[in-house]
Amino acid sequence: MTKLEYIWIDGTEDVPQLRSKTKVLNDWDGSISKCPIWSFDGSSTNQAPGENSDCVLKPIRLYHNPLEKNSTLVMCEVWNTDDTPHETNIRWKLYELINGGDNNNEPWFGFEQEYTLFKKGDNGLVPVGWPKDGSQPAPQGDYYCGRNKGEHIARKHMDACMEAEIGITGINSEVMLGQWEYQIFGKDPYKVCDDMWIARWLLEKICLRKHRVVSLDPKPIEGDWNGAGCHTNFSTKDMRKKDGDKVIHSAMKKLEYLHEDHIEVYGSGNEKRLTGQHETCSMREFRWGVSDRGASVRVPWQVAKDGKGYLEDRRPSANCDPYLVAWRLIKTICGEDDE
Repeated sequence: MTKLEYIWIDGTEDVPQLRSKTKVLNDWDGSISKCPIWSFDGSSTNQAPGENSDCVLKPIRLYHNPLEKNSTLVMCEVWNTDDTPHETNIRWKLYELINGGDNNNEPWFGFEQEYTLFKKGDNGLVPVGWPKDGSQPAPQGDYYCGRNKGEHIARKHMDACMEAEIGITGINSEVMLGQWEYQIFGKDPYKVCDDMWIARWLLEKICLRKHRVVSLDPKPIEGDWNGAGCHTNFSTKDMRKKDGDKVIHSAMKKLEYLHEDHIEVYGSGNEKRLTGQHETCSMREFRWGVSDRGASVRVPWQVAKDGKGYLEDRRPSANCDPYLVAWRLIKTICGEDDE
């Protein structure tokens, strides 16, 4: 017998959440084609009215479940019963853009997912490492890639992602106490975004087992503390070739022109984070620069040196939808929005 954990993205307003339910099969050959299409109650996930509540789960990618024996994670798209994509199926929006347009750009993505770990305090939740009474710890400065808290969870999550064959490339502790980051890279836009959602699901489950809570809030703690983002590294085939820096410079003009369109889909609550402080550029302006972590978009120093490579969009928030971020970057940079 095999457990199939069906995972999908719900219709929660502003910040969609992951949902899952388990199907047990007696005879499964391990292929995605033999994963049955399954329905769920969309009225309980903000995806359908009660009088017409059935929504459909279509399996689109399989992952080994590193947290349970004899279990497979099944990433799903949400469809309507008339075999049309559900309005919350943002992955299909990305699919339509790529498959309905120019496929020769070969976009690569690297997502840097920041997150904050919380524990139970005297009066509610506080970040791990913080005093339980809610008072402030020592200021920022020693925590980034240094003496932070929550490393056991970050490493457990990294190992789980590796075992699930998610494209994780590294982890590090972040600037605020209790804050961490993992990086996921992919040459396939669909898989790297799928990987991001499954990695979030795994982190949530690991934290629950460790009696911790993970937050993707872009500004989890008010005051003189860094927020949490999802910096997105992006390149096309031409950016990675000789004189790719010229292509990157051209992309900056497009990104500046459509700055507001990007901000609109880069996550909820981002205005609390993109203030111009704490390694951010104000969301009310667009600025790019080499090695500038206070810019909207950063060009790494080695890219400027080699004359080719990638750009880092520092605007997406930690709670962004990677499908939407990928969709917006491809749409803007690869020519669809030249008008």
